Amino acid sequence: QLTQEELADRCELTKGYISQLENELTSPSIATLKDILQALGTTLPEFFKEEEDDEKIVFTQGDYFSKETDDYKVTWIVPTAQKNSMEPIIMELEPHAFSEKDLPHDGEEFGYVLAGKIKIVLGKKEHIAVKGETFYFRPSTTHYIKNVSNEKAVIIWISNPPNF
Repeated sequence: QLTQEELADRCELTKGYISQLENELTSPSIATLKDILQALGTTLPEFFKEEEDDEKIVFTQGDYFSKETDDYKVTWIVPTAQKNSMEPIIMELEPHAFSEKDLPHDGEEFGYVLAGKIKIVLGKKEHIAVKGETFYFRPSTTHYIKNVSNEKAVIIWISNPPNF
């Protein structure tokens, strides 16, 4: 949004030099490039940062993958989550079934009960959550979930860092 003359004045350069840069007839020194970028309201790291055009944002059922046992099904709904800071899954527990016990680890865990009634077991403590309720805890003890109803329980569960 600046003219060559305005940019040159802000950087203490000549209009002719800015014109040569725009026409790729010369290259600036690092110090000059920093001055120009500062005048344009950016930094060297931002200027050279590569675009992340390939990063997938929306995932469909075709992207999901699952692990199934007789007692539960875990569906990874963001297949690239292992490289991210959080990992969302959908956990489906058959009536009166248990998830695998998870050993203590750093991080945080959050869940939203979509269907059923579950018991969250954190070490020796137990907590009940039903459809429409959420849970949140730091996994500093062995923990797991039990379906305490006669219907399938379905939970959206997010672990930070990825742990499933």
